[in-house]
Amino acid sequence: MLAVSGWLFVRRTLLLTRLVRAGKPVERFSDMPARVRSEAVVVLAQKKLLQRLIPGLMHAFIFWGFLVLFPTILLAVAWVVAREPSLRSSSPLGWLERQGWYALLADVFVVLVLVGVATALLIRKVQRPARFQGSHRGEADLILALIAGVVTTLLLWHASLIAADLNPWPAGWSPVSNALSTLLRTGTIADVLERVFVWTHVLLILGFLAYLPHSKHLHIAVAAINVFFGRTRAGGRLEPLRFDAEEEAELRFGAGTVSDLTWKQALDAMSCTECGRCQDACPAWATGKALSPKLLVMGLRDQLFAEGPGVLAGAEATPLVPSAVTDEVVWDCVTCGACVQECPVSIEHIDHIVDLRRHLVMVDSRFPGEAEPMLRDVERASNPWGKPQAERAAWAEGLDLRVLKPGSRPPDLLYWVGCAGSFDERARDSVVATARLLRRAGFDLAILGPRESCTGDPARRMGNEYLFQTLAEQNIRTLDETGARTIVTSCPHCFNTLANEYPDFGGRYEVLHHTELLADLVRGGRLSPAAGEADITYHDSCYLARHNDVVAAPRELVARIGRPLEMAKSGKRTFCCGAGGAHMWMEERGSAINEERVREAAETGAETLAVACPFCTVDDGVRQSGRDLRVADVATLLDESVSRREAQVAASAS
Repeated sequence: MLAVSGWLFVRRTLLLTRLVRAGKPVERFSDMPARVRSEAVVVLAQKKLLQRLIPGLMHAFIFWGFLVLFPTILLAVAWVVAREPSLRSSSPLGWLERQGWYALLADVFVVLVLVGVATALLIRKVQRPARFQGSHRGEADLILALIAGVVTTLLLWHASLIAADLNPWPAGWSPVSNALSTLLRTGTIADVLERVFVWTHVLLILGFLAYLPHSKHLHIAVAAINVFFGRTRAGGRLEPLRFDAEEEAELRFGAGTVSDLTWKQALDAMSCTECGRCQDACPAWATGKALSPKLLVMGLRDQLFAEGPGVLAGAEATPLVPSAVTDEVVWDCVTCGACVQECPVSIEHIDHIVDLRRHLVMVDSRFPGEAEPMLRDVERASNPWGKPQAERAAWAEGLDLRVLKPGSRPPDLLYWVGCAGSFDERARDSVVATARLLRRAGFDLAILGPRESCTGDPARRMGNEYLFQTLAEQNIRTLDETGARTIVTSCPHCFNTLANEYPDFGGRYEVLHHTELLADLVRGGRLSPAAGEADITYHDSCYLARHNDVVAAPRELVARIGRPLEMAKSGKRTFCCGAGGAHMWMEERGSAINEERVREAAETGAETLAVACPFCTVDDGVRQSGRDLRVADVATLLDESVSRREAQVAASAS
């Protein structure tokens, strides 16, 4: 039986290993301390699962239970072979089975596992949350039944050992097993039941072992591996494509078929637990779009399993789009990262989606028609608005800012204005306010003016990696020539690209978001806002809070200029405004994401919705919703407050 079960397990495991090893290369072997820390925090401590307390505890009880109870599997196999304690007495297992404290642990964790299984069944069968929509519920029920069977037979086996006076440990240390043993003390039946329960226990385990790698619950075996190889750098960074790769195996243009997936993406697909936490958090799914991050990964997994063995043997693979996922699903994503934030096994949904986009754009030339003008304008005019580069510094007239020319002395701070701040009327208020505040604080502030180009973020999220890399190399040359080492920007998308993605191409700078710098200046007394009485709710930009952990600084500013009111979804678990992932330039199907966010803001009762991103400012949804809510950047509100304070000081002095 061991041979049959082991052979089924090993044969399938070898195939899965070959599928992963056949994946395209990606660097995931650096930063070992962070990877070990992830294993401790995410896997052992179950941190991500415990973000939802009841389901988290349910899963933790089952997971921790099997860690504690694993030695009992080996003990049960040993008891099946022979009851004689002399065969085990000198081994570590023989020592462990004699320990009362371990018997107590076994009893406690058997009960906790059963509580976990019962809770899981209540959630699935009674509560029935929407996040399980599309999951393989029948297989989940079977797994829960197997888990319950394994621990129940363990408990009954221990009880029968006590009833037959075969227990190597003091019976008083296992209160649950000891109490059950009183029901089994009937003539010689305890002796027979001991054989029945230990064999049933071992057969369930061997059946579980053979079934697991063939099932949709493969994550039980591979999730910890996937967490170990999860990203350790900033969440907003995308893996670059290497167009100059010398090895053909390393050259790829996104993901067109299963043979184009990286080994980490193949491991991602195998690791999905179908828990639906990603789907529950996805703003596209919440507003009636086709995209479900869970169903997307499940679709990729199903195609990998269906076609992978054939591809290994040299067969041709079919396109992932539309075979595994539809075009609509691929283009619904706003790259907000809510799915990645919630995923308990470190699946990187955004990387999958952007790689699908890369192949559609660069190989198939297939993408939403409304995005074509944006890509054309970025390539032709170096900005998505299609405006002349000569107009980039027009917003700064009268602000006494240096516009750096070749050979200019490096400034204290280089202000990377971004395309929205340069060309969009609504976003200009923020950059004007930021420039005024930094000049007030005494900085030698400079801008690049016509020499600043789009960072390439919208092109990259759209899937045009080649255009992004062209812009990145051009901008890095310009930045290196200026000699500026500290850059401040008001746009979280520019911030993310400059800080996290340009280093892959040699551009390494100290990059600050304007809220970080302004909060530091207020804290240090270089800017003095007036105390405010307005109720303000702050919207966290996905690319600021979730992707880059900038959460405290904007709140610090809001608390100084008004009365802060938090929305239900905030911080790293914010709800997107709907403009990311190049959706600023794409049409939205279904209910508008930004209107849903405005509704949440209005429910706080605040008068003002503070933002820290030009996309969030421009795409605010207030007009469509009809809400009476002012939307303004934190810098604009701070500038008004500082001006008010200066007027108060001047009035009191006169």
